[in-house]
Amino acid sequence: NHTRISEFILVWFKSQPGSQLLLSVLFSTMYIVTVVGNVCIILIIRMDSNLHTPMYFFLENLSTLDICYSSVITPRATLAFLLGRRSISYNGCVTQMFFFSLFGTTEAFFLAVMAYDRFTAICNPLLYQVIMSRRLCLLMVMGSYLSGCINCTIQTGFTFSLSFCGHREINHFFCEVAAVIRASCSDTLVNELIMLAVCGSIIVGTALVVFISYAYIIITIIQMPSAESRHKAFSTCSSHMVTICLFFGTVFFMYAQPGAASSPSKSSTISVFYTIVIPMLNPFIYTLRNREVKGSLKKQLKR
Repeated sequence: NHTRISEFILVWFKSQPGSQLLLSVLFSTMYIVTVVGNVCIILIIRMDSNLHTPMYFFLENLSTLDICYSSVITPRATLAFLLGRRSISYNGCVTQMFFFSLFGTTEAFFLAVMAYDRFTAICNPLLYQVIMSRRLCLLMVMGSYLSGCINCTIQTGFTFSLSFCGHREINHFFCEVAAVIRASCSDTLVNELIMLAVCGSIIVGTALVVFISYAYIIITIIQMPSAESRHKAFSTCSSHMVTICLFFGTVFFMYAQPGAASSPSKSSTISVFYTIVIPMLNPFIYTLRNREVKGSLKKQLKR
């Protein structure tokens, strides 16, 4: 007998008095930097034939994903701060949650795939071109998106099967899974357990692939005979390691621990970091810490 609500109110915007304009400028600036930086990475890789390798194929796809990931959240949040429109339609909330979960999950799998690529390049250099074929790279990218699609379907479907009983307030700046669950008047224990099980398994599973790959990489680098070869091998992995630490460090505290759905202030603050800040930082991390990308950028600028 519950009446279906037609919209939600994102009350996190209301809780930031006196800072609406500042946050709007900050969010819009970070979004512009994110788009421009990642587009530059894509163009550099496309224009330089020396970068047409599996490593940069995955980096190009990661940059595309970061643009999509940030675009789901940041433009709408910026307009909400600027215009004071805190409401979001029911269908709009469903759509935002679906694509946020899709791109977020896919990014976790991308980082695991990139770790495996570096493991193959450093630990099996003679077989690298054979193992990391074009077909395998495409299958890995498609598998990452498919895994993301499965997760976002489960999360969105279970979340919006709950009843909301006219309670429309979501204590967040977008329709994040845990925040919407908190707004429900239903018993949410099953949903929280499902979120912990599904998201936790994805985060832990992909993190294990990353950590095992880098354990072998570190052992291999230590055993290299010359300092030059060790430095070269480490330089190809350092930027990816920074991205991994930033992404998995923040996401773990959001979704892979009990009680993840019970701390609104913590989740909102951390969400700003991994939905807006990390996609903005990735182009700088991969550009400033990668000699090949910096060399290609200088060459393109000279042209």
